[in-house]
Amino acid sequence: MPKSPAWTHDELLLACALVVENGWNELREGDPRVLDLSGLLRSLPIHQGAAQTIPKFRTVGSVSHKTSDLASNHPAYPGIPTKGGKLDKVVIAAFIARPSEMLGAAAALRQGIGAGKLHVIPEDPDEVDDDGNSAVEGRLLARWALHRERDRGLRARKIARAEKLGQPLQCEVCTFDFGHFYGTLGAGYIEVHHRLPLHISGPRETGLDDLAFLCANCHRMCHKSRPGESWRTPDALRAELNHLRPGS
Repeated sequence: MPKSPAWTHDELLLACALVVENGWNELREGDPRVLDLSGLLRSLPIHQGAAQTIPKFRTVGSVSHKTSDLASNHPAYPGIPTKGGKLDKVVIAAFIARPSEMLGAAAALRQGIGAGKLHVIPEDPDEVDDDGNSAVEGRLLARWALHRERDRGLRARKIARAEKLGQPLQCEVCTFDFGHFYGTLGAGYIEVHHRLPLHISGPRETGLDDLAFLCANCHRMCHKSRPGESWRTPDALRAELNHLRPGS
């Protein structure tokens, strides 16, 4: 019988949110929240076909066991922890360091699933980095954010408004200007990135003021993350650059 695939960031995000809301305690099999999460995980657009081909995939028992892993691997747990996994500890640490942010990510993910949006957005190669890792909020929120940023109509309206107001089309982090550097080849070109990630802004309709102009390099750095980190906002990346290059 095939084994269930390993838990992903997205699944652990949802499970750990329940554990946190339960006072960092495990949830038993009879808890209706475990039943709800089991059904939710079986419907996610990841592990394609697993829910149909693997009878024990994310069953109520397996979900309850994972909440035990997450609760017992908290540093303040008084007993002997279950084995768990490396990714469990990454997600636990993120919830300890940024509880409101991570709970917001779980809520945004649930909203996206409930609205059916995440089931119609195709996979994007940039939802993971070059090492195959995603931001701690998981691949599905990354996929959704990238899909919104690549809305050509929204980007075109953002550029058109800036040009109408006489605002420069330059990177808001490093001030790079494609038109100045590449001449007519780069005229009118710039990339856009959300000022706030989905788990902070919420899955609302994107407005022009929600978008920042970025060069390709700064855009890539905003989307680059390390284990346990979120994607950077343009303001956060600018602060990092100012720290590295004081006075610039």
